[in-house]
Amino acid sequence: MDPFKLESNEYFVLEDWVQRFPNLSVGFTTKNGGKSSGDFTSLNVGFHVNDCQQTVNENRLLLAEKLDFPLPDWVGAQQTHETVVKKVTKADKGNGASSYENAFKHTDGFFTYEKGILLTLCYADCVPLYFLHPESGAIGIAHAGWKGTVNGIAEEMIRVFQSEGINSNDIFVAIGPSICENCYIVDDRVIKLVQNKLEDVESKPYNLISDHQYQLNLKECNKEILLRAGVQKEHILITNLCTSCHKEHFFSHRRDQGKTGRMMSFIGWKEAIL
Repeated sequence: MDPFKLESNEYFVLEDWVQRFPNLSVGFTTKNGGKSSGDFTSLNVGFHVNDCQQTVNENRLLLAEKLDFPLPDWVGAQQTHETVVKKVTKADKGNGASSYENAFKHTDGFFTYEKGILLTLCYADCVPLYFLHPESGAIGIAHAGWKGTVNGIAEEMIRVFQSEGINSNDIFVAIGPSICENCYIVDDRVIKLVQNKLEDVESKPYNLISDHQYQLNLKECNKEILLRAGVQKEHILITNLCTSCHKEHFFSHRRDQGKTGRMMSFIGWKEAIL
């Protein structure tokens, strides 16, 4: 059974984590149930794709209500396919929530212990990575396209947890909806970087299909990187959902030839109800 369950028209939840921790909000949005039109129909949550900013904000407000997590408590980033992880506190709440201009710049990962903050990042094929340390309450989220993957955004997040005194053996990770290997064809240049990153891995996460053309499994790449960083295999959940194949649920940069909206990964502890 897939770890991501369709909770409503607007989003999937990471069911195993939510069942274990009812005050944890964690999941991935769909393209459905929003107010955007044209190439962005209908639940586009990305500010940077030339959709109307007011409409994007309306979509985000709709999601905030559905998730029961107020929009002013969100944080967002100007993602640049790099490996910078930002540790956020309550003072950061609202940055990137309602505007691209005040989002964290050059940031592709968030980490926090704080309750009442929703960590959010945007996607249209790249891999969303979710991190959880149940004992301390530390959570993280990362955006891993092929550049972020080969440059080690997953390892960087594990290093951030370790710098907080958290053992990698105790970290739980989920790999969310993203493009599958059948839909993701890359050239020699990308595969060479993958080979350099995973040179001693027995099972290769790519497959030659014609001259200089390969199918690449980004989810498996990130899984191998996480295993090598010390995460236990039984602590890693991987979805079978593909942003390109499952066009009824998702936008896809590849499938839609670049003219498309964005989904959102999210994770955050809700404030305890007294």
